[in-house]
Amino acid sequence: MEVGAEGFAWRLPRLRRRILRAAFVALDMEFTGLHSTSLQNNEPSLFDSPAERYEKARQSVQHFTLVQLGLAIFSKENPNKYVVHSYNFFLFPSTLGVRDVEFTLSASSIQFLSHYGFDYNKFLKDGIPYMNEVQEKILRQHLLAGTWKVCSTSNADRDVLKKAIHEVTSWIAAAKEEDTMILEDLNGYQMLDVQLVLRQALENVWTEPLEDKKVIVKKVSPEDRQLLENSSYDHCQKKLILLSARGFTNLFQILVKAKKPLVGHNMLMDLMHLHDKFYRPLPESYEEFKRNIHDLFPVIIDTKTVTKYVQKRCLFPRISSLLEAYTVLCSSLNPEGPRCPVIALASGCSRYAEKKFPHEAGYDAFLCGSVLLMSAHLLLCRSTDDAMEADPSFSQYLTVLAEHVNKVNFIRGGAASINFSGEDAPCCHPPALVVHVRGWPGLTERQIYHEFKARCRFDVRRLSKNQFILLSNKYKHVRLVLREYRHHPHLQVSVYRHWRHSPSVNCLLQISGIVALWSLLAFVLGGARSC
Repeated sequence: MEVGAEGFAWRLPRLRRRILRAAFVALDMEFTGLHSTSLQNNEPSLFDSPAERYEKARQSVQHFTLVQLGLAIFSKENPNKYVVHSYNFFLFPSTLGVRDVEFTLSASSIQFLSHYGFDYNKFLKDGIPYMNEVQEKILRQHLLAGTWKVCSTSNADRDVLKKAIHEVTSWIAAAKEEDTMILEDLNGYQMLDVQLVLRQALENVWTEPLEDKKVIVKKVSPEDRQLLENSSYDHCQKKLILLSARGFTNLFQILVKAKKPLVGHNMLMDLMHLHDKFYRPLPESYEEFKRNIHDLFPVIIDTKTVTKYVQKRCLFPRISSLLEAYTVLCSSLNPEGPRCPVIALASGCSRYAEKKFPHEAGYDAFLCGSVLLMSAHLLLCRSTDDAMEADPSFSQYLTVLAEHVNKVNFIRGGAASINFSGEDAPCCHPPALVVHVRGWPGLTERQIYHEFKARCRFDVRRLSKNQFILLSNKYKHVRLVLREYRHHPHLQVSVYRHWRHSPSVNCLLQISGIVALWSLLAFVLGGARSC
């Protein structure tokens, strides 16, 4: 269920086998923050095009990091039963290299996760390392040159290192060849750092890691030391150091090679962090980002996009969260109904069947995959007039979801969704409003925003010195403002008409008018001379 750095390596082969056998994989992530407030004009807006939103989000992704990644592996055990293995991976940037990684913490995000019981000690002390291709290339170069190091400025780590060196140097003076001693209570990279420092300082010792955070130190002859260094079982070999430093990136690459359908909920930020943390730094080009993600994961399904469609098609009540979607779908599907898929949690994940754990990444990943299966089954039943004669296959579910594949929900922006395999779908907003200001000099966008905030929510953008555009995603807000500001003494509100209110159109009309006037004058004056 919960996986940290200590148990990750030996679980990796089993995870690989389960992913290769899976029908699909669902994921969810928790971050140290979402939108950076230290950056100017970085708040999401209804005016944002997908490319503009990507640039805003790209800057935030570079500031924040992952704390937890949930992975739910859905395997089809028999024609109508899906078994789910759900994992919580605690992640922490690799500290093995020449550059230390910096990231930002958002107070509201930390408080939010703490409210839902997130264990920050596991994130900090047992987080699985990871790195992207650029970081790996730099580390590989420094490993070959012998100039790498553990980037730790922790006083505690330095104290552990000093204590280990003192214990070994005190012991080795009286020790005989083949004598051994044990160093205990070493965490994460401390085990690697202690071994490398001891081997470099003392030519007649050999070290090997043990279980339970221990390292065995053995006094050896120089000849034996040379043989051991050339052994394939040396845990401090450069290739094994690199494998350890890559950490969760090894699992990411298994997911990429498997090409299983990847399922998430409101997953744009998830995909951006996947790209930035495990693949390559996010490119400046929005289109390049889309191409890269589509190459990595050819089939992506966002359950937010799917549930919005199901909600309209099946006339469900308004759904605002993943847990609500799961609850509504569970109550709408009859478990005894026609060929309804059975979703069973594996034995190690049974607590998710007994209790809700919202905003725990592994639980939300499980909800994601379950919502996908139930939504697909409901749509398949609605599209089939006759009763299904056989248990539906997952490929049938993909067929009924075809119009939603690779379309990721776009929250409050100028597109309905981001299409990773084609053109983005435009969004149908209510008509924009234009506010003309009279007798209220120096009014700013922020003041206009707060003027309307008490009644409803609008995004504001300055149009000209005395004009502002308002954009909402609710028709009732547009109607309310038009009605209530009909006789306002300073703010005249009307529906925005491009031909009438656009500064560029007005400028063009003014230029055209001037040109026409000069043409008329030239004609008149030319005619007068001829007379």
